[in-house]
Amino acid sequence: MAMLLGFTPDQVCRVTGLSKRQLRYWDKTGFFSPRYRDPDRRRFGRMYSFKDVVGLKTIANLRQQLPLQELRRVGAWLHERYEEPWNTLQFWVVGRCVAFEDPEGMRRMAGDDRMILPISVGEIEEEAERAATDLVCRRPDQIGRIVRNRYVQHNAWVLDGTRIPTSAVWNFHDAGYDVEAIQREYPRLTAEDVRAAIAFEERDRKAG
Repeated sequence: MAMLLGFTPDQVCRVTGLSKRQLRYWDKTGFFSPRYRDPDRRRFGRMYSFKDVVGLKTIANLRQQLPLQELRRVGAWLHERYEEPWNTLQFWVVGRCVAFEDPEGMRRMAGDDRMILPISVGEIEEEAERAATDLVCRRPDQIGRIVRNRYVQHNAWVLDGTRIPTSAVWNFHDAGYDVEAIQREYPRLTAEDVRAAIAFEERDRKAG
């Protein structure tokens, strides 16, 4: 499965249904912060891991049934005892409170026996995985298109929807690789992508 190593806030919103405003507020107040941070970078200063995404999707599901105040209370208690509680524990909504079961099978209740809503982290992880896979699927209009973005590969020309520079494709072509061989090196590229990258690099070299 193609999986992103890091998720931007925009991508997290698409997978979890949360808003960027919520993510910023939760980060600012210390309720949930991204794993990767770089204050010197504007656009990609905050990047979330896949485990972060699963945790946020779990919270988003719980948030539909419970007030944020309750989740903050539970979160503060859990983070004192577990490294990554939101993506490792099994949760239930019990009345207006949260109950959970830790990996050792100890069930901790909030003073109420009524298990109303199970929150399956395993199912949430599968949903997040499918959504994350969709993020790296390219649209038809991106195939064979060459673009440049100053935040991707140091502003190099790349195949749209990827981080693969046209120069990398050219290097394989120049070394004698045919289109199929280059595709084996870059499985996400189509034959149209490879030919477009080679043609682009040929024009660029002639112009230079």
